Amino acid sequence: MNQAESNLRTIRNLLNDLRDSRSKEQVRQAELQLKIDNLTDRVSRRYQINLREFSPDQWAFQKTLRTQLKRNDKVEDGTPETPGLPELAPPHVEELVADLRRQLDNMGPVNLDAVHEYDELEERYKFLETQNNDLTNSRRELLDVIAQINSTTRKLFSETFSQVRINFREMFLELFGGGRADLSLLDENDPLNCGIEISAKPPGKQLQTVSLLSGGERSMVAVALLFAIYMVRPSPFCILDEVDAAMDEGNINRFIRVLDRFVEQSQFIIITHNKRTIAKADVLYGVTMEERGVSKLVGMKLTAPHQVSTETFANAEKKPREQHLALATR
Repeated sequence: MNQAESNLRTIRNLLNDLRDSRSKEQVRQAELQLKIDNLTDRVSRRYQINLREFSPDQWAFQKTLRTQLKRNDKVEDGTPETPGLPELAPPHVEELVADLRRQLDNMGPVNLDAVHEYDELEERYKFLETQNNDLTNSRRELLDVIAQINSTTRKLFSETFSQVRINFREMFLELFGGGRADLSLLDENDPLNCGIEISAKPPGKQLQTVSLLSGGERSMVAVALLFAIYMVRPSPFCILDEVDAAMDEGNINRFIRVLDRFVEQSQFIIITHNKRTIAKADVLYGVTMEERGVSKLVGMKLTAPHQVSTETFANAEKKPREQHLALATR
């Protein structure tokens, strides 16, 4: 009886231990089930996936898992792909899951308008690509046109410059009665953008640039260049403002003789105070002040040498001028 009671007592203790273990397991099972339900609901809300109806793709899972492991340096390179999963320790699995979760969080929430935005961006891209192609083609065409224009302009400029250069040498000899002059490009490789150097050697002087000449000599060189251009491309009108102001008597006589050669093809309006130049004009206009503060515009038509008939024009609307001005026209 004592032995039976001792065995019964031992069995009852074991039964109580088993009941306690069962209760603990039931509590643990309830906790796990709660976690599973919470995880299922969270996955359903966040990723729109119903885990209860989800059918896993084992091959895709293995491939993705190997890729993630290689990316995280968990598996050595060159590991052959086998149907079975690689053996992972629980810490490694947790790290991999945390890394994947972090990547998903970095992606942000799902954009439901992504397809519509993609269509708009694709349409915008096609439009901009078309515009870019048009601009590229237009730029290419413009560059071709510019190159053609530059080529034609360079050819015409070279021909015109050569002719003006020859005419300038001849006009310089005629105006100065000797010496020599020349025109040269500062950069022959870029004639359309470079400057032109004018060198002149009046009789009895060294060859030098125009800036080193006297005022009268520079005026004569300018007149020679002007008429050299006129010989290539004449103009119906020409206005000369005090071009003979710095010339001496001899230079003025040469200037007047050269002027007579071009009066048949151009009309010259000369602003001057020189008597010799005025005497060669057909019509004179000037402003005088017979009474203080009252200006009058006077016109003179030259009919014969040293004989003039005078017409006086009063123009009250014109502003008075303090200086006397004579316009000689032929």
